[in-house]
Amino acid sequence: MHLLNLGILAHVDAGKTSLTERLLHSVGVIDEIGSVDDGSTQTDTLALERRRGITIKSAVVSFAVDDVTVNLIDTPGHPDFIAEVERVLGVLDGAVLVVSAVEGVQAQTRVLMRTLQRLRIPTLVFVNKIDRRGARGEGVLREIAERLTPAVVPMGEAVGLGTRGAGFVPGPLAVDVLADHDDDLLAAYVDGSVSYDGLHAALVAQTRQALVHPVYFGSAVTGTGVRELIAGIRELLPAADGDPEGPLSGTVFKVERGPAGEKVAYARVFSGTLRIRDRIPFGDAREEGRITAISVFDQGADARRESVPAGRIAKLWGLADIRIGDALGELRKTHGHFFAPPSLETVVVPGPAADRRALHLALTQLAEQDPLIGLRHDEVRQETSVSLYGEVQKEVIQATLADEYGLDVTFRETTPLCIERPAGTGATAEFIKKDDNPFLATVGLRVAPAPVGSGVGFRLEVELGAMPYAFFKAVEDTVRATLGQGLHGWQVTDCTVTMTHSGYWPRQSHAHQGFDKSMSTTGADFRGLTPLVLVEALRRAGSQVYEPMHRFRVEAPADTLGALLPVLAALRAVPQTTETHGDRCVLEGVVPADRVHELEQRIPGLTRGEGELEAGFDHYAPVTHGTVRERPRTDHNPLNRKEYLLNVTRRVGG
Repeated sequence: MHLLNLGILAHVDAGKTSLTERLLHSVGVIDEIGSVDDGSTQTDTLALERRRGITIKSAVVSFAVDDVTVNLIDTPGHPDFIAEVERVLGVLDGAVLVVSAVEGVQAQTRVLMRTLQRLRIPTLVFVNKIDRRGARGEGVLREIAERLTPAVVPMGEAVGLGTRGAGFVPGPLAVDVLADHDDDLLAAYVDGSVSYDGLHAALVAQTRQALVHPVYFGSAVTGTGVRELIAGIRELLPAADGDPEGPLSGTVFKVERGPAGEKVAYARVFSGTLRIRDRIPFGDAREEGRITAISVFDQGADARRESVPAGRIAKLWGLADIRIGDALGELRKTHGHFFAPPSLETVVVPGPAADRRALHLALTQLAEQDPLIGLRHDEVRQETSVSLYGEVQKEVIQATLADEYGLDVTFRETTPLCIERPAGTGATAEFIKKDDNPFLATVGLRVAPAPVGSGVGFRLEVELGAMPYAFFKAVEDTVRATLGQGLHGWQVTDCTVTMTHSGYWPRQSHAHQGFDKSMSTTGADFRGLTPLVLVEALRRAGSQVYEPMHRFRVEAPADTLGALLPVLAALRAVPQTTETHGDRCVLEGVVPADRVHELEQRIPGLTRGEGELEAGFDHYAPVTHGTVRERPRTDHNPLNRKEYLLNVTRRVGG
């Protein structure tokens, strides 16, 4: 029995969840097909998902096709929940990308396909809704080839488009596309000796290597084309690999809370076998936890097991401190983040009767399930901020807090989530018992710019043996934590921090007496002094605030261009290219992230409802308009030495 972990991905409303229902019905897992509109589907189990008719959390369901067991993972289609998709991609063996025959290739479709190709995940394309009015066949296939990938292999054609009787007729394979990746096949094609078996073998091999992407047409509502898609899933996508006897290695891609509030981790096992009562290391800190229960997915239901071997997906109980993204057993090389980080944030405002402690706990639990909901708590102002991808995510957080926790909240205006980068190089040092340094530590640091996208690097210009390693570690950890808030309150990135000076007082004790703290350096001295040195070095370097910018693409009637351009200018959008194709025009450019939602709302009215907008994070740009955006600090404020020392040491040096 082969295993296949399959993802279903799409732009929102392309019919992804409906296709999941049809697949489950076709293989006999469910007797009746659920409806997204009625909230009766197998994978949209949250009350909020059923109410809104969109997928918010990934869900797993299993079914068998002959000798292949498929773990099917239904993922969200709305771009606000792209983080949920990101976590799933790392555990897939193959994917089905759903495209609407009516709307065609959409913004999220392009984002998903680019990522699938970058990760070389074997992918089939299913053009859904061929029975809907306005459905297109050749037009959508042309869009896929032009806007997603030219390496598409149509598996047939759609007939009766736009009618209830629309169907899918299998057809001959595109030899030219397959021959592009196979010299032997090209030679056989030229001399006319291509056989069906050779062509089919090339299709299987190239699909499994993610070199080509077979395209099917059909309808999740009527079921046409789904039987052929199932055959393609079975024949063309690769089985999960992994040695059940090898060292344990797995990844957690989802965490939820059980009925009693316990954590339940969803994990893919890549190597080895996981058993109940096993003690396993997990996470970056290599904590250990004991597995108390295991369940696997089997024919649409969960089934308890004593163990789970390589290749399978399982739900695990007993790991109280587990987090999404944690490695189980041996650490595996990962691809890092696939999608852009959140570019917006907002302050959560509790209602008059809301318990602030309960709200903080609820938000913490939501952040466990979605680590990219970055929480930022301001003790002074008693405020909590959350990072976001968009306005729909904000509405979902609000509804989840009301439905699951009974907490009534509102939000302040959404603002851009900026970053800071050093403007130059700055350095300083403080020495033990000199000037007004109250800490028994010497720390010198230099801050310098680094390449865009490099994050934060930490280097040493002092000998590693100059003091205990724990003190160097205390400095590095504190540097990274302190850079969470720069001169203007934003996270500082793309910089290199070099330790230029170090010094400490060795452990001292009087004869026959215990340890004397007043004469001995501890890690707390380095953790206390480092923020003061670092922000002074950063102050000397200077920092520039950058705001997130989205790349946009607007396609609209050409005669509406005159109405569009002034609005784009008012939103600080900068069109970079303008093309006209017949009676349609296409504008591409960049727009500040916090103006995208307003642009989405304005497009229909400006274009008689015919305009289409694609937008997604592109880069950070220096803030050059108006005053520099400031963000309130939530730390002990090392920018104010007196205030900082009062907070940290309760004594003022000098």
